Amino acid sequence: MPQPQPTNLDLADPQLERVLHELCELLRDAGGTTYLVGGSVRDHFLRRKLTELDLEVFGLAPERMREVIGARYPLDLVGRAFGILKLRGLPIDVGLPRRESKIGLGHRGFNVHSDPLMPLAEAAARRDFTINAVYLDPLTDAIEDPWGGLADLTRRRLRHTSAAFAEDPLRVLRGMQLVARFDLQADRATIELCRHIEPEGLPAERIFAEWQKLILQGEVPARGLAFLRDSGWVRHFPELAALIGVPQDPSWHPEGDVWNHTCASMDIFAAERLGDRAEDLIVGLAVLCHDLGKPATTHLQEGRIRSPGHAEEGVEATRSFLARLTARCGLTEAVVPLVREHGMPQALYEADASDAAVRRLARRVGRIDRLVRVARADRLGRRRRDEGDFPAGDWLLARARELAVEAAAPEPLIQGRHLIELDLEPGSGFRPILDACYAAQLEGEITTLAEGLAYVREWLRTNGEGPVN
Repeated sequence: MPQPQPTNLDLADPQLERVLHELCELLRDAGGTTYLVGGSVRDHFLRRKLTELDLEVFGLAPERMREVIGARYPLDLVGRAFGILKLRGLPIDVGLPRRESKIGLGHRGFNVHSDPLMPLAEAAARRDFTINAVYLDPLTDAIEDPWGGLADLTRRRLRHTSAAFAEDPLRVLRGMQLVARFDLQADRATIELCRHIEPEGLPAERIFAEWQKLILQGEVPARGLAFLRDSGWVRHFPELAALIGVPQDPSWHPEGDVWNHTCASMDIFAAERLGDRAEDLIVGLAVLCHDLGKPATTHLQEGRIRSPGHAEEGVEATRSFLARLTARCGLTEAVVPLVREHGMPQALYEADASDAAVRRLARRVGRIDRLVRVARADRLGRRRRDEGDFPAGDWLLARARELAVEAAAPEPLIQGRHLIELDLEPGSGFRPILDACYAAQLEGEITTLAEGLAYVREWLRTNGEGPVN
C-alpha cells in the first residue's frame, strides 16, 4: 500500500473539482470551514480516483448552511433528517458535525443533533474507523487526523475510532468489506468489540449492500470472510458457518477445510472479475455458495473423505443464505443453477461429452459462460501446485460457442404458434408436444423448423392424435 502523502485530488469528473472548490469558497465566505472527510479522503491517500465526495462543515448553523448552498445548487431532501444535504444530480453530500444518541435498535435507532461548534476530534470520534476519520481542507490542503488514520493506512490496519462504534451494528459488516477491498488487517481490539455487537434487526437490504461491496470490490475477499469468522458474525450466516472445519481429502484439497477452499475460490473470482456488476454479482454469489452442500454430505468412505451429491444438496442452503440477504428472486434463481451444476464442466470434459449433453447443460443453467467462471474459481481454489489453468472450462466454452449456447439456452424451434398453424386446439395438450420437440432439439434430432414440424406430425401419429395436414 502506498505511503499516505498529500497530492492533488484525482476526481473522476472534472465538474466535481469545480463544484467542490466553489462550495468550499461559498461556505468559507459565509464563515464556515469545509473539510473533505470519510471514504473520500481515504481513497485520496490511497491514490484512487474519487467518484463521490463527502463534506463536513464547521462553524455554520444548519439553516445558514442550507441557505448558502441552496442559493447556488438545487438540493435533494433525502438525508436531511440526519443533517445531510445532497446536491441534486451530483455525488456530493454535505453535512454538519453531529451528536447521536442511541434510542432504538439498528443503524437507524439514533437521535441526531447537529452541532457546528463541535470540536473536530469529537466529530471524528463518531466515525466508524480511523481510516475514515481523516479530514482534509480542499482549499488549503490542511489535514486533521485526530485518531491516527493515516498511520493506520500506512500499516494496513483497520481500527475503530471509539466506543461509539458499537452503537451501529452495520459497522461490523462495513469492516468485513473494507478489509477485503483494501487488503487490511483488522485490529484485535476492533475484532473483540465486534464480538459483543448484535445485528439488532438490521434490514436485509443494508446487509446485502455490504456483501455486494465485498463481492464486487473486494481485492482479497478471503480477508473479509476471515473478519466475519474472527468477529463471530459468521454465526449470523449459519450456512457459511457450517463450512468451518468440514474436512476435505488433502490430496485433492491441500488448502484445507471447505471454509478455506471457499475463501481461496473467492480470491480467484475477485482476480478475474469482468467489471460487469450484474454478471459479477451473480457469479460471485455462486462461488461463495458453491459448496454449501458439503457439511450435510461429507463423510469418510473407504478411507477417503468424500461429499457425494453436495452440489444438489447445496441448492436449499443457497436459497436459505440468499433469503437472509435479499428478496430479489431473480438473483436467487440465477445463482442456484450455477451452484447445482458447478461440477459439470469438469465432468463433461473428462467424458468428452456430446453436443446434446452441452445443450442440455445450457438449458439447465441458462448461461454456460457464467458456469465456467464458477467452476474455474472452484477448481483453482484448490491451490494445487500442479494446476495452473482450467482446460475443462476452455473446452466447454469452445463447444458452447460452436453450438450457439454460450450465453443462453437454445431457443425452441417449435412454439405454440406453430402448433396453432397446424390446426391444433390451444390448451394443456400443447405442453407434452412442446417438451418432446425441445428434447429432440437438444438431442440434435431436429435442427430446422421444417424438421420440427415433421417431428410434430410423427409425434401426433405415434401418440394416437390423428393425422395433421
